[in-house]
Amino acid sequence: MRLVERDEHVRYLDGLLDECRGRRGHVVVLDGPVTTGKTELLRVFTERASSDVVVLRATCSRAERTLPLGVLTQLLQSASLPLDIADRAAQLLKEGVSADALPRTHHDTVEPEAVQIFQGLGVVLLDLAAETPVLIAVDDVQHADISSLHCLLHIVRRIGSARIMAVLTEDAELGAQHSPFRAELRRQSQFHRLRLAPLTRAGVAEVLRGRPSGRSPELEDFASPQRPEGRTSTWDVDDFFRVSGGNPLLLHALIEDHHIAGEARAQGYGLALLNCLYRDNPGVAHVARALAVLDEEGAVKELAQLAGADTEAVGRALHDMEAAGLTNNGVFRHPVARSTILDSLQAPDRAALHRRAAQLMHARGAPAMTVARHLVESKHTQGPWAVRVLLEAADQALFGGRIRLATECLALAHRSCGNEQDRPGIRARLTQAEWELNPSAAARHLTPLAAAARTGQLDHGDLLILLRHLLWHGRTGEAETVLERIRSARSKAGEAPQAAPSRNTELWLAATHPQLARRHQGSVPADDGSPTLADPRGDPWLRSAAELAGLFTHGPGEPAADRAERVLDGLGLGRTSPWTEEAVQLALLVLICAGRLRSAADQCERLLAEAGSREAPLWSAMASATRAEIAVRQGDLAAGAAHARQALTRLPPQAWGVAIGFPLGSLILASTRMGDYAEAARHLTYSATDGMFQSRYGLHYLHARGHYYLATNQPHAALADFISCGELMRTWDLDATALVPWRTGAAEAWLRLGNRDQAKRLIHDQLAGAGTDTPRIRGSALRLLAATGPTARRPDLLTEALDLLEDCGDRYEQARALVDLSRSYHQLEEYRRARMVFRRAWHVANLCDAGPLTKELLAATGDLSSPETASGSTEGITSLTGSERRVAALAVMGCTNREIASKLHITASTVEQHLTRVYRKLKVKRRKDLPVDLRSDVVKDERAQLDCG
Repeated sequence: MRLVERDEHVRYLDGLLDECRGRRGHVVVLDGPVTTGKTELLRVFTERASSDVVVLRATCSRAERTLPLGVLTQLLQSASLPLDIADRAAQLLKEGVSADALPRTHHDTVEPEAVQIFQGLGVVLLDLAAETPVLIAVDDVQHADISSLHCLLHIVRRIGSARIMAVLTEDAELGAQHSPFRAELRRQSQFHRLRLAPLTRAGVAEVLRGRPSGRSPELEDFASPQRPEGRTSTWDVDDFFRVSGGNPLLLHALIEDHHIAGEARAQGYGLALLNCLYRDNPGVAHVARALAVLDEEGAVKELAQLAGADTEAVGRALHDMEAAGLTNNGVFRHPVARSTILDSLQAPDRAALHRRAAQLMHARGAPAMTVARHLVESKHTQGPWAVRVLLEAADQALFGGRIRLATECLALAHRSCGNEQDRPGIRARLTQAEWELNPSAAARHLTPLAAAARTGQLDHGDLLILLRHLLWHGRTGEAETVLERIRSARSKAGEAPQAAPSRNTELWLAATHPQLARRHQGSVPADDGSPTLADPRGDPWLRSAAELAGLFTHGPGEPAADRAERVLDGLGLGRTSPWTEEAVQLALLVLICAGRLRSAADQCERLLAEAGSREAPLWSAMASATRAEIAVRQGDLAAGAAHARQALTRLPPQAWGVAIGFPLGSLILASTRMGDYAEAARHLTYSATDGMFQSRYGLHYLHARGHYYLATNQPHAALADFISCGELMRTWDLDATALVPWRTGAAEAWLRLGNRDQAKRLIHDQLAGAGTDTPRIRGSALRLLAATGPTARRPDLLTEALDLLEDCGDRYEQARALVDLSRSYHQLEEYRRARMVFRRAWHVANLCDAGPLTKELLAATGDLSSPETASGSTEGITSLTGSERRVAALAVMGCTNREIASKLHITASTVEQHLTRVYRKLKVKRRKDLPVDLRSDVVKDERAQLDCG
């Protein structure tokens, strides 16, 4: 119903009422689907007519259909009736209610006694109409009691020349049971029928614009980017029309919801839809519930079986809901509609519906995922077929990244499985699925799985999964027991296919939990020292993980990096193998240690983007932790800390198990290098487990802690951590991996302790082992080697170190090398070079947010001043104004004109003018010729705020 059409209807009714005032009666039926505005139209019309017309109102209810003369009683008990008319009507109603002659159905013969009652009531109304026009308004007449309908027909037949107008609203779609009443009405010459339809798109637009139906928001409000607080989306006219179906009740609920939350809500739109259904007959409500359960999956036949109705009744109900704007092509127009209907059911009723739906869908041969959803909702299974369906659906859900649905399917299958031999295998699959969501939640399954492993109830693949999870949670003792069972099964089976993954497991252990591999795996390296080839049989992702582990432990070079990139290109998140994540992590680690940081970063970003569309917090957390390691190696300390915090947010610390050392190591190291020692110390309070130090993850933690101790003047503690790293890596045969450069850390600690000989020995060992694949480690070692030698040799070593560090992109180590090079030039009295390198060091240190390095540069300001500038430029510096000194000081520090303007809150052109005057007063031509003494202004006044980045 368009709003303009509603006004036309009101005007049409007004015209009929005018004729009624002139002694020409009319009867009008307003019909149409439920909630298309009939009640509102009737209300508007009666309010307009009440000024000079006696209005008699009644609202019919399904619950009062058996109440004799119930509708007539509502009409004739109006306060607007004159007292004498009211008394006569009350007496007749009393007699009628007590009489046994009133008809009970339309087909009953009307007894003379009942005719007399109808006649008397009619006379009362006719007498009233003789004095003043009468408007009879009956809402939802399809629910009127039979005796009232007979009486209304009796009156209608006699109003041709009376001043009586009857307006009735009816849901014609549901009024078949009252067809004799409607047929009789249509035979009257004064009968009129007005059909109301849902709002058109234009009608919806008029409601949104606020005309002519009273106060409504302007249409422009819904397209404005400045939405009210809490609104999450912007809807246009098409959205409101599509979701409401033109139903006025739903439309107004949507408008309110949009202003409150920016989207449809169960408390608004959902309740309005329930109101539409509950005003309907019970059959429609039952069909609506069945439709909510089956959604798009149910045809009329299944809906009829689920609703307990015949297909004809279901067809009528579907037509009624479509006509009322509740559905579109047999589907609810918005997910809130479906969820609200389901939530309105009692839990047992809802479960029963889903249980029956599962049976129906299974009998029809529906996909396993469809049947499994209903089984999960019902929390019940009905035999072995249901367990098989749940397991199949779990595999499909895992492949599609719907991990939560997979865990629900597996949990129900485990509870429902009657075969005790199958239950441990299902539990193992459930453990893996839950582990991807939250490893700490999956830990509750490890004890019963370990017991099942001891009794031989787990197959080889399940044992491997259990081994991995036990090691993740640091339960090394139980893991050793499981590992022994895996190895003994291999020795008994020989080269049987089911034992093929054992060799791959040993290779993987050597790279992740090498203490176990060291103890039992002496033959992993081949006789010629090359890595043992992975077994081509078994799980392909375990095979990839094993191959990458072998390449990693023997020193990742270009061939290893190429293989890692091929593995990453072939892996995706849509995999069901529990070893996919291990293969991905090892591939990324190979790229990092081989120096392909940009490639590794790009792969991490791709994985994070894919994880966004998948329920994979573990995947995204590990990708963030890897991204943090990459950023720290690139010298992007702020980004490294941010990625590490994100990793610890995506997966809570207690869920990380022994792998917590990976993100913690990056976060501690980044915080330390940025000078945030408080945060680093806070993360060092984490209670590290023995299991972490028995895995490669502990190396990251030890290395970061050693650098924290160095930065906080605890060289002995730092040396102990670096030496511990070295002992572990040598013992585990990981010294060739370039995982952590423990020798350079230990050498720096020895230098702090004044032992240059020990430092030199470690540095030479590091340089001997660092080939062309590790320019980062070689560059850092050369920087330290320069510190142990004579001053004259230092610039050459530091320049070579800088070249290597620039090639690998480590800005933090670049800054450290530049600081040392600037000092070396100053000691050699090459002051101009010293100043140039100083400015570059300052700039790079600021780029990587290295707070301690910038403080070190500030402290060295006086030392870096040349004798010439100290004596020859003092007079020129004193001639500068305060503004010129501030601008010049920031220019000496390496800030650009734009950065200077931003810090001093002036324009860039003003900066240029100040610098021009400074150059003239100091008799210099370029920035690099400015005396370093100018920096003292900033050192004194802005020491804590010197950040040009």
